[in-house]
Amino acid sequence: MLPSRYAAPAATITAEGWTLTRLSPPSRLHGANGITTGPDGRIWVAQVPASQVSAINPDTGAIEVISPMGGDIVAPDDLVFDDRGNLYLTEITLGRVAMRSPDGTVRVLRDDIPVANPITWHQGRLFAGECRIGARLLELDPAGGGEPRVILDGVPMANAFQVGPDGKLYVPVMGANEIWRVDLATGAHEVVAGGLGVPDSVKFDRQGRIVSTQVASGEVLRIDPRTGTREVLASLGPGLDNVTFVGDRLFVSSINGSVTEILEPGKVRPLVDRGLQWPLGLAADGNGAVFVCDGVFGYGLDREARGPDALQLIGMAFWPGSPGYLRGVAADHVAGDWLVTTGLGAVARYRPAAAESEILASGYDQLIGIARSDSGAIAFAEYGAGRVHLLEAGEARCLARGLDRPMGLAIAGSEVLVAEAGAGRVVRIDAAGRVDTVAEGLGQPEGLCLRQGQVWVVDTLGKRVLAIDPAQGTVREIASGLPVGAPPGVVPRFLGPIGDMAGPMMNFADIACHPDGTLLVGGDAEGSVLALAPAAG
Repeated sequence: MLPSRYAAPAATITAEGWTLTRLSPPSRLHGANGITTGPDGRIWVAQVPASQVSAINPDTGAIEVISPMGGDIVAPDDLVFDDRGNLYLTEITLGRVAMRSPDGTVRVLRDDIPVANPITWHQGRLFAGECRIGARLLELDPAGGGEPRVILDGVPMANAFQVGPDGKLYVPVMGANEIWRVDLATGAHEVVAGGLGVPDSVKFDRQGRIVSTQVASGEVLRIDPRTGTREVLASLGPGLDNVTFVGDRLFVSSINGSVTEILEPGKVRPLVDRGLQWPLGLAADGNGAVFVCDGVFGYGLDREARGPDALQLIGMAFWPGSPGYLRGVAADHVAGDWLVTTGLGAVARYRPAAAESEILASGYDQLIGIARSDSGAIAFAEYGAGRVHLLEAGEARCLARGLDRPMGLAIAGSEVLVAEAGAGRVVRIDAAGRVDTVAEGLGQPEGLCLRQGQVWVVDTLGKRVLAIDPAQGTVREIASGLPVGAPPGVVPRFLGPIGDMAGPMMNFADIACHPDGTLLVGGDAEGSVLALAPAAG
């Protein structure tokens, strides 16, 4: 198997009586957003979650990191080369366009393009756009001087575009579910194709035909821009992101980290298998069903399956009824219902099978963990504001404030247990809002779950799982050397919001207590779900 995206600095060690297995394979990329073919013939891929750019050999699938996590490039979404080998990138969370020269030097050309996303190069000219309601299509000075020329504004969410053989810009307009043809001089535009599967990229083959990925339907379409006729080249699953050609060979990327070659209609070759961007929140219900949050995606986990098939897609941000970007999750009282925190600061009840969601509370700053008591009370952690809230009988109230980056939590009777990542401790909050330390000196505790009076915590700084006995105040190390948190020595870049689609993005290595006694751990460094199980008997 080709290497994962994470190189472990030390071997994994489990305490006596415990075993560790992977329930889903490690991911090779941190998602796969924009892709383009480089002068070296490799596929260069932008990875928003990791602020990383990598290059993939189209024959072997070997991956080289070009700009690593913690480097000069932040949240790259789309990218394109000019004729001299300079790489232009949009940095979506910062609203920037940057240029990376062949010697690796990076400089910012513009920092005033909200939700900067599509970018393309044509005959010495540089074009970029915005993926937001009311977006602008812009021509930029490749040297970074002068003001952008607005070609067209008021566009409902433009995405990866390209200039066609006729010299006009072909734009996938996600908010309209259409592809537009735009005159570069006047901004006059017309619809080329509509009624699609939410198009998010347009590229042209050598015959002048459009190839377009559909993020919601998962189809790759080939469209004749002259006649409007279309055919399905492949159905690869929701989350498709971009297209590139290596000669006449066609490759598509997906937010789930896969890169696939389309050999002919209906026939494909996986170059990079799908995986998890993060993962974020984990939860198991009383029947053993497991929900995995992965930002744009929500998965069910089949513990009997192996490989990528262990993750079954059950929810997606672009599907009807979705509450949006998924961060934290807890099982609700009805099987198949889940309580989630979202990237836009809301708490929601999500019913993926019915394609329904209900907002229970909103307007918060970076929500993370969530838990439900047997009585129906819901506790949730507001990471950005350092608060923990309690939602009862439809009313939310602040239970405690002044916490340092609260993340995972659990409810024990009338108390809420919270992993306070910034303070390196787990605290207990009583019904009156009094805060008491349960255990400290824990590194960076993130995920937390409670089972049979024991508190189980993921410490991403120490890369370990800890068992805490609140009654005795003891702390035991159950496993170490786990693929959680940032690689040693790396400080990940802060990822701000993506317009109205998601708030700031951050890692969250969660842990869930399965009813069979297994601890499910989010291996967010490598993009996997792990099972830490006690020995039978």
